[in-house]
Amino acid sequence: MSLSDEPGTGRVVKAVHGLRQIAPDPAFELAFAADLAGRLDRSALLACFRRFGYGEDYIDEVMRRVCVRALARRCGSGLRVGVGVGIRHPETFEFGDNVVIGEQVVIQGRFDGRCRIGNRVWIGPQSYFDARDLEIGDNVGWGPGAKVLGSEHTGLPIDQPIIATDLRIAPVRVEADADIGVNAVLLPGVTVGRGSIVGAGAIVTRDVPPYAKVAGVPAKIIGWRGRDDADGRAVG
Repeated sequence: MSLSDEPGTGRVVKAVHGLRQIAPDPAFELAFAADLAGRLDRSALLACFRRFGYGEDYIDEVMRRVCVRALARRCGSGLRVGVGVGIRHPETFEFGDNVVIGEQVVIQGRFDGRCRIGNRVWIGPQSYFDARDLEIGDNVGWGPGAKVLGSEHTGLPIDQPIIATDLRIAPVRVEADADIGVNAVLLPGVTVGRGSIVGAGAIVTRDVPPYAKVAGVPAKIIGWRGRDDADGRAVG
């Protein structure tokens, strides 16, 4: 991901994940996942997922994928689940094809929530998803350590500890082809427009227009993909 249209001094190589072709998962994996879903309850499936959560060989990788398929509302082909991934309420998750979940990613759903992750989404290591009402479109790159918050406490009444006050859940949407930079944070209720770029470390508090380039705390528009203008106005 780059916020500049100017060529850099580094070398340019072909993309890997974004060009990977979608291939159907082996039939035995589909059958195994269906069998596990029929035999084990959610607690047992999660225990199985954790059992294979930190291994790096072929069996561990297959078992993580099979367990997620057995648990999730929907799971496409080519899912890759890294070492040390944490999932909560995966029964509310929907995964497209060729989704990569990096090492130590945490996806925290909610029993009555919805998390949809589209095709060819790449999620970098150590990212955190407050996935109570989250939708990520196709071909999104999610930088390592980036976070999304989909909820916040109201803080009212003020005589109560904030953590004891009601939780406001607001949908977060990241549209297709967008790119989220390393350690960026998306706050509740925002939409990141199609094809836009969120810079490293940015805090997104308002909607990002399609094809905008934003950076800073709070994030502001610094330009547009394919254009040179950068007026610095606040996002939204």
